[in-house]
Amino acid sequence: MALRLGDIAPDFTAETTEGTINFHEWLGNSWGMIFSHPADFTPVCTTELGRTAQLTDEFAKRGVKVIAVSVDPLESHTEWVKDINETQHTTVNFPMIADKDRQVAELYDMIHPNASEKSTVRSVFIIGPDKKIKLTLTYPASTGRNFTEILRVIDSLQLTANYQVATPADWTEGQDVIVVPAVSTEDAIKKFPKGVTIVKPYLRTTPQPNK
Repeated sequence: MALRLGDIAPDFTAETTEGTINFHEWLGNSWGMIFSHPADFTPVCTTELGRTAQLTDEFAKRGVKVIAVSVDPLESHTEWVKDINETQHTTVNFPMIADKDRQVAELYDMIHPNASEKSTVRSVFIIGPDKKIKLTLTYPASTGRNFTEILRVIDSLQLTANYQVATPADWTEGQDVIVVPAVSTEDAIKKFPKGVTIVKPYLRTTPQPNK
């Protein structure tokens, strides 16, 4: 059965390029991103892992630990990292799970038989400090992920987890946000001292409260 938002992210123990990890212990109290790749030594995956490495500081400042997974063995991962570092002009500094028995792929429903019997699709799971799944994304093998969008969603998830707001279409960090319907306008005015704009009774905006 596919994992749903709010489900506890399955725990597992696996070999990675940085040693054996227990997933929940490795996450600790951090946010996490686990993302799968169809195979080692493939062109789109090489660019994705390189881009993730280039964004190390962006994930770190959001308190997000990153871990990759594919069904190839550890020896393959180790050799592939050399290519990623060379071609993408970066240094991969996050673990890559060697999931040759497909344990993680099965736990996270990363193999879609109608797309491929053997390879994982490009899945993304964002996991909160409570170990619950906050976001799922699935891309076909032919389409590389937009990591700017992934960071944008993390910003939204972290903001909305701490304040009674939602983020509108195309929102980016620093823009106005929406007051959730559960908060009355009277309470919103007290809660958000930067001001509340009433567009419609059900559509009220306020400047980003943590800026």
